[in-house]
Amino acid sequence: MALIHGGDIYTAKEVLGKLGNPPQILDFSANINPLGLPEGVKRAIAESVDTFDIYPDPLCRSLISALSAHEEVPGDWLLCGNGAADLIFRTAYAVRPKKAMVLAPTFAEYEEALLAAGCQVEHFGLSESDGFQTGEGLLDALDEGLSMLFLCNPNNPTGQLMSREFLHRVLQRCNSLGILLFLDECFNDFLEDPEQFSIKDYLKEFENLIILKAFTKIYAMAGIRLGYCMTANAGLLRDIRSAGQPWSVSAPAQLAGISALAEKDYLEATKALLREEREYLISGLSETGIDVISSNANYIFIRDANGGGKPLHEALFEKGILIRNCDNYHGLGPGYYRICIRKHEDNIKLIEALAERKDTLWQKQS
Repeated sequence: MALIHGGDIYTAKEVLGKLGNPPQILDFSANINPLGLPEGVKRAIAESVDTFDIYPDPLCRSLISALSAHEEVPGDWLLCGNGAADLIFRTAYAVRPKKAMVLAPTFAEYEEALLAAGCQVEHFGLSESDGFQTGEGLLDALDEGLSMLFLCNPNNPTGQLMSREFLHRVLQRCNSLGILLFLDECFNDFLEDPEQFSIKDYLKEFENLIILKAFTKIYAMAGIRLGYCMTANAGLLRDIRSAGQPWSVSAPAQLAGISALAEKDYLEATKALLREEREYLISGLSETGIDVISSNANYIFIRDANGGGKPLHEALFEKGILIRNCDNYHGLGPGYYRICIRKHEDNIKLIEALAERKDTLWQKQS
């Protein structure tokens, strides 16, 4: 089975293990907080393990209450799920749109969910010549034949941002045409000023807006699986809830979420680390002949300009380093990659491996 996402350390262990003495795997392919699971979350789960013999609260009442305070929105605007992907699929099944639009490139699960719901998918292509920015042409591309529009801000894998002002105009255009805007803000919390790029404050005014967020990336809870969506559209939220099973959020996930929301110092430490390591990686990548296209969240979108030899992801794989090969994104091809920002000692190893590859290619060309 071909897996379409990053983070597949299991296949890497299997393949490299057959070569004997496999190196320690460094996963730069999944955009997870480099600080790892917060200590408070670890304690909360460990101290509650004896309660896991009972069913979790299907309404996630304590978690919803904590999220309501954290996001400053009414609790009845919130729904939790088994990670962001769960809510993407449940929304597609609930709405059953006839035709929807996604960016190209963007996160693959939007299209996967829409196709599973029997929807016709249109792509709004992003241009390399424009730095893969989402421009005014998107407004013109929206028409009455569309039922849904999926956007991701910052976009995955490009990392490019859409301004609040632009998103507001998109939202207004969608509202006038009867289009549901599904906005993925899962990487928003990694930004220096998240509120500058969020349109959460438009939820009350626009019932055609649903915003997706998750604990997966920002709190390094990928293995726990916890996401949530926000909308003032009570009917839509009810339909999304009905499109999934009642115990989609486990008891450990609910406890982890409540605990994570208290980790204010953890978030500040995350931003400080990303600020420093982003600068180090961009400098190192450029010195090894890599074109850096964008870096606004906790990942860097690049193009390999070296040419010759093995593709970059294959060369690094042999050293136990995983990066996200983006050639299976609609609208991209060979040579585009996404690299997450990790701790300094890991980032050093990546740059050293790239420098070694650059020297090898230079020797071959000489």
